[in-house]
Amino acid sequence: MEVDVTMFLFLLICIITVLIFFHLRSGKNVAERKGKKGEKIVHKILSKLPPDYTLLEDVVLFTETGTTQIDHIVISKYGIFAIETKNYRREIYGDDNREYWTQMIVTKVRFRRLFSKVYTYVTKNKLYNPVKQSIGHVYAIKKKLRDMPYLYIEPIIVFIGNADLSHVITNHKVIYGKNLLSTILSYTTVVITETDVQLIVEKLTKHNVKGVIDNKTHVHNIKMAEQRKYESIQSGLCPRCGGKLILKKGEYGSFYGCSNYPKCKFTCNPT
Repeated sequence: MEVDVTMFLFLLICIITVLIFFHLRSGKNVAERKGKKGEKIVHKILSKLPPDYTLLEDVVLFTETGTTQIDHIVISKYGIFAIETKNYRREIYGDDNREYWTQMIVTKVRFRRLFSKVYTYVTKNKLYNPVKQSIGHVYAIKKKLRDMPYLYIEPIIVFIGNADLSHVITNHKVIYGKNLLSTILSYTTVVITETDVQLIVEKLTKHNVKGVIDNKTHVHNIKMAEQRKYESIQSGLCPRCGGKLILKKGEYGSFYGCSNYPKCKFTCNPT
């Protein structure tokens, strides 16, 4: 009898473990599918740009800490645009300094059998600050175009889906998908020659290692970069340039800023 009970418990633990594994895996797959769906929607929007705009997609560049992946890069004589796509719904809370933003989903459920009582369920999810992420992409692109220091690269974060950005406080372009095309086309001053446009396209295409680095290696690089960044911040040093982190007070609270500001604009929240 004892053997049977032990075997039953062992089988039960195995089943639970397998169910948890597939649940976590399915959640990861859902997030990946949402991300890919958002990128496809942005692709359709950007495909409507005039023919003198060049679009590079899913660009992976080597960095000092590993690799970084950029959803879309638009290159034109009016400027370079690094576009980060986010597929989220409901309310988004965040600002330029915060390390993570918050997605808040409020769901109201009415139970008629219980005197028509309404229950409110609030779900909160974290996402890495897309402004910091996009600025990191800009730095990576500039590194590959270091012999063209005069170039200005505009980071754009575009939210696809039923997102509410009214709670986002930022000095950068965090926009809805419906505004992406008009935002890019609002730049009408020629700042890059046609010859340089072609040169930029060739250089970024050459540096794109998407076909060399697989997704598993890229994810590993991201985790290692985050670990090095965490260790640097804990030591009081800027993970971007090695300067000292100084506690500052801003309009929306305290934050750490790099001592090499304005040359380095790295910021993070107090831990």
